[in-house]
Amino acid sequence: MTDVATTRAAATKTAPATDKQRRLNPLNGVAHVALFLWALATAGPLIWVVLASFKNNTEIFLGKPFALPETFSFTTYTDAWSEAHIGQYFLNSVFVVAISTAGTMLLGSMAAYVLARYKFPGNRAIYYLFVSGLAFPTFMALAPLFGIVQSLGLLNTFTGLILVYIAYSLSFTVFFLAAFFKTLPHEIDEAALVDGAGHLRRFFQIMMPMAKSGLISITIFNIVGQWNQYLLPVVIMQGAGADSKWVLTQGIANISTQAGYHAEWSTLFAALTLSILPMIVVYAIFQRQIQAGLTAGAVK
Repeated sequence: MTDVATTRAAATKTAPATDKQRRLNPLNGVAHVALFLWALATAGPLIWVVLASFKNNTEIFLGKPFALPETFSFTTYTDAWSEAHIGQYFLNSVFVVAISTAGTMLLGSMAAYVLARYKFPGNRAIYYLFVSGLAFPTFMALAPLFGIVQSLGLLNTFTGLILVYIAYSLSFTVFFLAAFFKTLPHEIDEAALVDGAGHLRRFFQIMMPMAKSGLISITIFNIVGQWNQYLLPVVIMQGAGADSKWVLTQGIANISTQAGYHAEWSTLFAALTLSILPMIVVYAIFQRQIQAGLTAGAVK
């Protein structure tokens, strides 16, 4: 009898929870519908761009938007790569983004580690100075930025653009990683200190491996942000021979502005596809690490 009473009591306790879950089911359904509509709104334009890259102008403007092209030919991609010089701009972007991201992660992670793990006068002031960069609109800094780069003799150079990209990305990198480094256990750091490990050794051999997921997350964010950057290259990369040093976003904009109303739109969409695909591939490969980094940095 005692077992039967216990079973009934347990069933009574779980009944309200079951009823609550049932009441929440409609909200879950609405959430799924909203997510589906958001995914459709995001993926729809991307699919249209890819399909349009295989069509001619007549098919693009007079045909059905999401209809398959009459023929799948990669001529537009070869034209965009060679004749429109998208290949050169693509390699320029890879070179600039690779070096600037590496520099951003090295300097940003070191600064975030010191601000998160060491106490010294002015610590908070320096941290808030970095964070204030997040609230400063990029376009407001274009004129002084141009003057500084020009005075340093770095205008229309990859070095100048790389340094500007690093400065542009440091604020978010320090803000994100400082919060992440605070979540790492101090016991391991203190044990390494007792064993005689110096500051650099503790940082590179202990803290960096422990912060791997967070570093991967912010690296991907920096790659995407710098890859899609347009305003900063337009300001820095100008002058004689600047067109040979353009990055991908400048090259794509040039395709439409130079041709005017007689633009070969399929070539433009092929160039857009070439610029979009690398970022999709990078995110698809590292999406688990990005999610793990965001979760680990958010939970203390």
